[in-house]
Amino acid sequence: MSRAGARVGVGARFRYDGETVEIVEMAATPSGNEVVLKDAHGHLLRLSLRELLFSDRAVIIPDGPGPASDAEDEIASIVLGQLDETARWETLERAAHVREILTGFRSGTSELPSSGEPRPEYEPRRPLLERYRSKAAELGVGERTVRRWAAAYQAGGEAGLATHGNASVRNGQPRVDDRWAEMALEVMVEHTGESKPSRTMVIDRTRARVVARFGPDVVPQPSRATAFRLLAELENRHPLFRLSTKRNRDIAARPDGPYGKLRPTRPGEYLLMDSTRLDVFALDPVTLRWVQVELSVGMDWYTQCITGIRVTPVATKAVDVSAVLYQGFRPRPAGRDWPRHAVWPEHGIPRSVLVDVDAVEGPGLASPVIVPETLVVDHGKVYVSEHLTSVCRRMGISIQPARLRTGRDKGPVERFFRTLREDLLQALPGYKGPDIQGRGERPEEEVFFYLDELEAIIREWVAVVYHHRPHAGLVDPGVPGLRLSPATMFEHGVARAGYIEAPRDPDLAFEFLQTKWRTVQHYGVEIDRRRYNGSALTKLKGVRSPYRGPVKNGWPFQVDPDDITRVYFRDPDEREWHTLYWEHAPSSEMPLSEDALAFARKLAAAKCRYPDDQLAVADLLDRWSLGLGHTLVERRMALRLSREHTGIELPTTGEPPVPMLPSVRRALGAEPEAGRGRGMRPDQAEPEGGDDDEADLDDFYADALDDA
Repeated sequence: MSRAGARVGVGARFRYDGETVEIVEMAATPSGNEVVLKDAHGHLLRLSLRELLFSDRAVIIPDGPGPASDAEDEIASIVLGQLDETARWETLERAAHVREILTGFRSGTSELPSSGEPRPEYEPRRPLLERYRSKAAELGVGERTVRRWAAAYQAGGEAGLATHGNASVRNGQPRVDDRWAEMALEVMVEHTGESKPSRTMVIDRTRARVVARFGPDVVPQPSRATAFRLLAELENRHPLFRLSTKRNRDIAARPDGPYGKLRPTRPGEYLLMDSTRLDVFALDPVTLRWVQVELSVGMDWYTQCITGIRVTPVATKAVDVSAVLYQGFRPRPAGRDWPRHAVWPEHGIPRSVLVDVDAVEGPGLASPVIVPETLVVDHGKVYVSEHLTSVCRRMGISIQPARLRTGRDKGPVERFFRTLREDLLQALPGYKGPDIQGRGERPEEEVFFYLDELEAIIREWVAVVYHHRPHAGLVDPGVPGLRLSPATMFEHGVARAGYIEAPRDPDLAFEFLQTKWRTVQHYGVEIDRRRYNGSALTKLKGVRSPYRGPVKNGWPFQVDPDDITRVYFRDPDEREWHTLYWEHAPSSEMPLSEDALAFARKLAAAKCRYPDDQLAVADLLDRWSLGLGHTLVERRMALRLSREHTGIELPTTGEPPVPMLPSVRRALGAEPEAGRGRGMRPDQAEPEGGDDDEADLDDFYADALDDA
């Protein structure tokens, strides 16, 4: 019978520091048991028994056979775990027969006998050979087979029987020469970056390479059916045939060593940012046609809370990414009809953390206030642009780029995109599917939501559903079975860290805009052939600039590319922000982007001999108002103009918009003199109508239907 223990006493042998030693004496001392060891040279060594038994320097040498950790046999749990129900039942039944042979009882003990046990032919007093013959005759097998069963049971119990007979555990891989299998895997790896080959071509190339490398008739060639089964097994090690080629390349790019990951310890430590093309079409409000949209989000890694959302037409720009980043500093207000649990307090701290909940009730926010410490972004053009890197540098936010073509580095935000598609987008009209194979016949004809409506829907779904649904990726190591939602994880993070990072200044929005260096002239300041002016520039005219910028005697101005009708300037003495308006801003009824103005200049140059910006903008707005924006460039610019809000919600500067006053607009000819009807005094004006007047709505829908 094999033994798991070894006797330690005088005469026992050990391997200590690479040498074989033998115990020659054992003694009990006040400090513990001690032994005296003797090596092959006759040298003696005295040390404690504890050191001999538990130190990594000493290994016992057993004096007989027994189980070992480096044995070729698998452990019992692994052997029994590979059995199906039928094989397990056969193994247990066979073990009961063996126990009846050895003891006379199927249970193996006389204390748990079955009815009629022990049977006469298996009486323990009978010779063992006669009991073997009786069991062989009963089961209809050979006597030698019964003896092998008994020997296997005595050596390993039920697990020993599982490796013999019908209940054997066999390897599922076909029996093929290892050299042929390694060559087949080598051929499969070579096709990782190429187009997907057929299995027949891989088999033919493997056979030719085996013959060329080892010679003919050296390595046995498997049959065609066996080769196909081998490729099916090798598919698990290196996918090539079943998945798409892009997916195969992603799997092949996985690291060979153990996976590592950043482990955030508090909210705001890491912010994941990414953009993706949404699998749903939006409606062009100008041409009433469908258009593709992109979604940019920011996600706090520790809590998986979405801190910023931005839906843009066609493609994402650097200012859109900066707008998403700023939403962590200044979140968007919550919807008026949102449920109470979806609204965050204005300070961003969850209600459960506060003592007095009713004292902070207010409009609320759509997401928590989190100022990130590190951004994890990919290598997209908008994420490595000068604009974003300079913003992060000014804010003290470090940027950690992900590895090239490795979406796993931003796994949580990639999983969010999939959850958004599966839970929300596929239920919306205009859903086009994740790929061309899953697209419907005409999803463009089902488009219903405008761009801003689609963003509002996504924002509300995130606040109401996503932030309050338990996520499998949110785990508290102290309580592994606890299911946590992003909102609950944020509360956990605040309690764990004891603080959150909040924006220190509401005027930080201007830091996210692009900086242009220009000199101040008597007419104001000129940026890209556009002139801006305001009362804040009066005292700067003729004053030397204290800045050493790229432009001599230049002053810094903050420019929003999505709204060039105004720029922002900070007074160097008062350190207050002021707004400067474009001289042709009254010609535009909405924010105007740089792309739109450049296109308007080209459009006006084709029609007029001496165009100016005012004429170009007016002509462009007339073209768009008639629904003639048919080209992709025009639709993209029109969609950006149709946004109800600009990319970054900027704080008010307190300066009155002088060019927007009615008297100034009438002087520029941009607005007719309303209220000068017959029988009315100049100081009497017609009552101001709202946006929802029935007459205006009827005219609007009539014109829209005519344009459509």
